[in-house]
Amino acid sequence: MSKIARRKFIQLSAVAAAGVLVQPGRSAQAGDMPKLSEDDPMAMGMKYTHDASTVDPASRANSAEVQNCANCALVQGEDQGGWLQCQIFPGKLVNAKGWCSVWAPKS
Repeated sequence: MSKIARRKFIQLSAVAAAGVLVQPGRSAQAGDMPKLSEDDPMAMGMKYTHDASTVDPASRANSAEVQNCANCALVQGEDQGGWLQCQIFPGKLVNAKGWCSVWAPKS
């Protein structure tokens, strides 16, 4: 297993562990959720930024030309004024124009 694959595995494991800690009894509404800060430790770990155009394309693991949260397979629900729910950051909204290192194309 390469170092990159291990690193990605550890990142996704951390995300899965965080998802387990979310209270399943309460259904969060998008209007109730805070917006993800770029200073958030989880956001920093996933290299999240509010503006995908600031990310060097050469540093991305996936070679898709246009990558942002709005066209990521991990986004859930409808656009809430330019902010979206994401499986990677439970309980927080991400910017539709944002990007993080676990971006995946919609199928």
